[in-house]
Amino acid sequence: MRGARRRLCSALLAAHALLSLYAAYTVLVRPRRARPAPRARPPPRGHVSLGNEEWNPWEVDEKKEQVASQQRYEANLQMIKHARSQVEQTSLRVQVWGKAAVGLYLWQHVFEGHLEPADVTAQWREGSQTVGKTYFSFITGPSVVPGYFSVEAENVVLVLNGREKAKISYATQWLHYTQTLIQTHKIQHVAVVLLGNEQCNNEWIQPYLKRQGGFVHLLFVTYDSALVNEEDIFQWPLGVATYRNFPVVEPSWSMLHDPRSHLCNFLGTIYKNSSRETLVEILKKDGLDKFCWIAAREQWQPQETNESFKNYQDALLRSDLTLCPVGINTECYRIYEACSYGSLPVVEDVMTPGDCGNSSMYHSAPLQLLKNMGAPFIFIKSWEELPAVLEREKKMSLQEKIQRRKKLVEWYRNFKARMRQKFINALEKSFLPSDKG
Repeated sequence: MRGARRRLCSALLAAHALLSLYAAYTVLVRPRRARPAPRARPPPRGHVSLGNEEWNPWEVDEKKEQVASQQRYEANLQMIKHARSQVEQTSLRVQVWGKAAVGLYLWQHVFEGHLEPADVTAQWREGSQTVGKTYFSFITGPSVVPGYFSVEAENVVLVLNGREKAKISYATQWLHYTQTLIQTHKIQHVAVVLLGNEQCNNEWIQPYLKRQGGFVHLLFVTYDSALVNEEDIFQWPLGVATYRNFPVVEPSWSMLHDPRSHLCNFLGTIYKNSSRETLVEILKKDGLDKFCWIAAREQWQPQETNESFKNYQDALLRSDLTLCPVGINTECYRIYEACSYGSLPVVEDVMTPGDCGNSSMYHSAPLQLLKNMGAPFIFIKSWEELPAVLEREKKMSLQEKIQRRKKLVEWYRNFKARMRQKFINALEKSFLPSDKG
């Protein structure tokens, strides 16, 4: 609140200074239009003289100037009121430090925010926006390192990668830096968005949580973590592969209405003795591979070439269905990327090994967040079910597929909007002072 009062005073002082300068300019500096002394002229026929009152030919211009001056004054007054209203309505200021690629999904896809510069290889990128009563600023890039940037809010959201030991080591450095800022009263509240371990081994973060005696008020974590309680620990979507620069896709008329050349697609890595091997075998055995866009590779590639990335986007755009077999975890980027292009995900609905599973709030693992949000996907327990799925697909009319695409794209848009509001509500509830008693 101290920061809000300071901003309000600054805005009012600035507005007062501007009005004072304008008034001084109007009175002392602004040139007035010269007008000649009025010449005597005979009164028009039928004119009745009223004492010593003289006719003034510039009276209309003077009245117009007075009206214009009054309008300018009222416009400036409205500007001051609007500035004051903006300061008063912004109850919370939050700075987001994006130190994991999932932060770009949060900012660009969920919050629909922009970053400057647009160059994805830039060392420093930033953006800001006001949503409801909360003002958000976002910074990301390799140059954002502890102690070498301006801390501009008392409330911080730290986006971290906790997938493996090396990433956890780097994440803890940020947590220790943030803890120092808390101890020196430079910030007040901290939330963490965590790209969690694919097997939900996230115990390392627990000592930092407020409930465990730490300083992190809120945790938003990917995958079906059993820690989720919807009070201070929330499940967060994995989203698209922003580390591969997957874009924000705006649905076009052709994307929704044009016939697609393939029933399904699968472009990905085939792991030995995995269900992905079974998937490809079933497609080939039944001759269904000729209806689908299949491009399998034996080794995972962290980065796409321009050609491979274009092929992947084309496959999503030209396929009615996107096949989503499990990897290390059931949830994968492919699910969200397919939604972006209106290609319905066919998801292998089975649990993977590890500590992921049901939480105290959800009992529909895997993919409990998506299921709870009513995802209109095709869920299957075995790829043996795929031939029947594709047979039904062959019989669908184009109009039926168009309606399904629209439903999928609309659901995904609403999903991101609901996640955005859920995120903001949690921050405001935790960070803003309560009005008890």
